[in-house]
Amino acid sequence: MKLYLTKTPNLVQRIFSNYVWRFSSVKKEIYLTFDDGPTPEITKFVLAELKKYNAKATFFCIGKNIKNHPEIFEEILADKHSVGNHTQNHLNGFETKTSEYITNFLACENVISNMVEKSQNLKLFRPPYGKIKKKQATEIFKKGYKIIMWDVLSADFDESISKEKCLDNVLKNTENGSIIVFHDSIKASEKLKYVLSKVLEFYSKKGFEFKSIT
Repeated sequence: MKLYLTKTPNLVQRIFSNYVWRFSSVKKEIYLTFDDGPTPEITKFVLAELKKYNAKATFFCIGKNIKNHPEIFEEILADKHSVGNHTQNHLNGFETKTSEYITNFLACENVISNMVEKSQNLKLFRPPYGKIKKKQATEIFKKGYKIIMWDVLSADFDESISKEKCLDNVLKNTENGSIIVFHDSIKASEKLKYVLSKVLEFYSKKGFEFKSIT
């Protein structure tokens, strides 16, 4: 069993308040995010499900995956979802020298910039694994980026939990303004295909709107 929290404690959010963990909202709004794509086998499924509910989301893409599947990245953009930088090669910031990390971050930025109009480049970044050193974050902030974290982790990546537990992680912890993490990856696909439609249906019936991060 991996060690992680499905609900980010308020204390952590206060200590690292320069990162975006959730949005303060009295409105019924939820922010779905998808990491690690685009992946042909799963991202297309995600886009189709979102379209059924007129839901918008934010995709934190790996640069090499954008290069390998540009047509899917273009479909994300065509559907008016937001996109963000997730490094070129899914680097763990704690295990990577700052200079190497920033070079990799910039490589992903370059891939995205070549495909997104300048006026539409939102400069959103999510560190893979949620792991980033202070110096790395400082350099990314200098380049005008927002660092987007989360307050609800679905744990769809965890092969040791059931798809029902994954759904429970979301339904028990989501509030107005929550940022929820899913993964449009092969590893997460079985759980995501079970959970996503149920989350969309459940919160749609409760009158929630699914919004992209801007």
